[in-house]
Amino acid sequence: MVDRGEAKGRALARGVLGRRLRALAPVVIPVLLAIADAMLVNGLELDLEVGVSMLAAAALMLRRRFPLLVFLFTLPGLYIGYIWFAPMIGLYTLAVRRPGRARLGLCAVLLITAHFFPYPLSDFVLTDYRENTQVLIDASVTSAAPIALGLLVRTRQELASRIEDLTRSRRREHRLLADRVKTTERARLAREMHDVVAHQVSLISLQAGAVQVSTEDAAARAGATSIRELSVRTLEELRHMVGVLRADGGEAAEADGLAPQPDLEELPRLIEMSALDVTYEGGVVAGASGTKTVERAAFRTVQEALTNIRKHAPGARVRVRVDPVDPGDAVDSVRGGGSGRAGSSARGEGAGGAGRAEGCRAAHGLRVEIRNGPPDATATVPALPGGGHGLVGLRERAQSLGGTLEARHTSDGGFVVRAEFPYGAG
Repeated sequence: MVDRGEAKGRALARGVLGRRLRALAPVVIPVLLAIADAMLVNGLELDLEVGVSMLAAAALMLRRRFPLLVFLFTLPGLYIGYIWFAPMIGLYTLAVRRPGRARLGLCAVLLITAHFFPYPLSDFVLTDYRENTQVLIDASVTSAAPIALGLLVRTRQELASRIEDLTRSRRREHRLLADRVKTTERARLAREMHDVVAHQVSLISLQAGAVQVSTEDAAARAGATSIRELSVRTLEELRHMVGVLRADGGEAAEADGLAPQPDLEELPRLIEMSALDVTYEGGVVAGASGTKTVERAAFRTVQEALTNIRKHAPGARVRVRVDPVDPGDAVDSVRGGGSGRAGSSARGEGAGGAGRAEGCRAAHGLRVEIRNGPPDATATVPALPGGGHGLVGLRERAQSLGGTLEARHTSDGGFVVRAEFPYGAG
């Protein structure tokens, strides 16, 4: 129970009530101290002394906004009502807020004067040297103490501010150093990638070219041609990625166009070279202004999904659908599968494709769906390596563009990947 009560108390202190109390305390507490001082010195009888003392205490509520005026307003309370807290708090606030030497010196002289001379002035005895000296020393200490404390607090605040600036500067330097280390590491990775991957892909391309020239089998020659074209394309994309890695600002370098980037116009070619039983519906929705990043993300989504199908569902029928997301469209459930070859994609182009591309410009976004059926039990599962990060990367890419990505198994034993990207994200 004690621990629960303490936890509740700490939560309350950190809550809205705690913040309000912390904000009101520096305003209310000095006023209460000044009122208590006035009541102890002058009693509760309403007379001139009590009146000026209470007004001086009430003026402290505005001490942060008008420190000089509030201090001057407390001097009658010191001179007539013989109170100390109100003028000392006012002088302390003035030292913290307006620490001018001439201003503080003049205010110190005024406080000493109001403290040294009695009220009424006719009670002042000039020849009482001993008492006058004691009162003068007391008045000097009364004026010097709040000024010294106020200057000390202001100096501490300035020091804390400079330490904070220094801390931010050090953090900025650490970030710059980390960025430099990251740039160096990216350049090293780029060199490693170029030396290792490019060499292996070049060998694949050369071997495919040799088969293409030497074989008389038409099917083998077509396969070798596809392998050679894929190798060349892989080398081009590899060179682009190496350039991005070696650039200081990867995204900026990509935006500057280090190499042509794939978009939806290249989807039919990608599907044709996938060696899968694919139906392509919807045509190529390309050409919308300012959507290259979205189209590139859609292309990569289809590319990764087809790669996963080759790994995990060989022989399965696949349907790829690309649609504009119109303002009135509702979020549909995942559609059913289909069949056919990739060559049927040509039916989605032509005169209707221009209309779809024009409609895409008025659309809010782009919807991409890749659905495959169950794998063919007689097909051989290729022993392809996989890191398990493909769908994670696709989901992160979609989220970075303000879109969504859904990937799940279907009831017929297949799999579906469905992504939506808003236009204007690129």
